[in-house]
Amino acid sequence: MANALFDLTGHVAIVTGTSRGLGQYFARALASAGADLVITSRDPETLEPFADEIAQLGRRAVPLALDVCDPKSIEAMTAAAEQAYGKIDILVNNAGMNIRKPALEVLWDDWNKILDTNLRGSFFVAQAVAKRMVARNYGRIINIGSVTSVAGYAGLGPYGASRGGVRQLTMSLADDWGPHGITVNCLAPGWFKTNQNKVMYEDKEWVAYLTDRIPVKRPGQPNDLDSAVVFLAAESSRYITGQTLLVDGGISTGAVRALPKKA
Repeated sequence: MANALFDLTGHVAIVTGTSRGLGQYFARALASAGADLVITSRDPETLEPFADEIAQLGRRAVPLALDVCDPKSIEAMTAAAEQAYGKIDILVNNAGMNIRKPALEVLWDDWNKILDTNLRGSFFVAQAVAKRMVARNYGRIINIGSVTSVAGYAGLGPYGASRGGVRQLTMSLADDWGPHGITVNCLAPGWFKTNQNKVMYEDKEWVAYLTDRIPVKRPGQPNDLDSAVVFLAAESSRYITGQTLLVDGGISTGAVRALPKKA
């Protein structure tokens, strides 16, 4: 009974942005739970090794091209996914990017690129997939946010705005599509080492500062997200929608670095 709540056998999941990073971990977790996959990148040829890896898990992975800033690309990917499997059950709206700069140095084009990718792209991918889900009266949409969806950090102005927008968008879409059997939730990772931020983890003093602020006293490891993405994709979360699930070791509680003891 308990296992059935997390069993994705027979389900089809699109995971966007799977050429590297957390997108691949989300896809592995869903495949391990039984789902077949559509994996995406702007260059689908880069996905072939990962598709082979998923095949070793006994699941199918169809690599498709996707540029979330191009509406024609979004529609083409979604149509091809539906043609490949006949249905789409799950969307993990993961594709995203960042340009890390102090606020005084952010350019107009920096803002547009970040917001167009992370926020506008998330909306229109969700819209294209939801059109297919509505016809079947079933769907699980998981928008990927961030701890910056609920907290502000220096140097992350446009990125934080985009992720805060994803959180608000999630609530709106949950209200729109709930009557059609579709749940929409936001999975918000805390501080995980990725290609976007790996340079920060080379600063040992910064890592120590970060670790002090996290109640569990360590940054996240990618597999810490496995159970959360499966939970939101499966029957286990059938009565949960419009919510933001923070997987952040507790840093969003507002923990601060301990003051040094006085001599």
